[in-house]
Amino acid sequence: MGCGRVGSTLARSLEERNHTVSVIDSDPDAFRRLGPSFNGDKVTGYGFDREVPEKAGIRRADAFAAVSSGDNSNIIAARVARETFGIQQVVARIYDPGRAEVYQRLGITTVATVKWTADRVLRRVLPAGAEPDFRDPSGTIRVDHIRVPEQWIGERTIHFRRAVLQPHRPDRPAGRGHDPDPRDRDPGGRHAAPRHA
Repeated sequence: MGCGRVGSTLARSLEERNHTVSVIDSDPDAFRRLGPSFNGDKVTGYGFDREVPEKAGIRRADAFAAVSSGDNSNIIAARVARETFGIQQVVARIYDPGRAEVYQRLGITTVATVKWTADRVLRRVLPAGAEPDFRDPSGTIRVDHIRVPEQWIGERTIHFRRAVLQPHRPDRPAGRGHDPDPRDRDPGGRHAAPRHA
């Protein structure tokens, strides 16, 4: 749902990958962004009006993306796709980072464009490694790229998890990441523990 710059680019990209695509937008002029070679369905209407996704073929869909310019429209349409039509792969673009966190916790995958864009720019202007490779919308999980010892390459993760996380230290909750300290170094002197945001 949504045929702006993001929606039209997404629709063309999916079609180029041999997926069948239907696009919903309330403005019929928006479909011109798809270009003349687009073969998918174009349905005029609102994605949260149950008849519109039905007309777009949602019962045959594997996924639904709500990428219009309105947070409310996107989240309502995403919920309709999930709760009414049983679509499991649902994503909604949300501009308000606070709302994105709430809906993420409710099980609707969100892309918070303002926060995502700011994070991407920060990663380009700050020194390498200052920002994580990924941070989930709630801010509780971050993924950092770290160099690993050469002998770990090709090993199963269970082997180096034992090497890094054992023995369990009573001052750290099990299953939680933490900031590395000197006791968390591998024999080569590199930090080897995951970091908690």
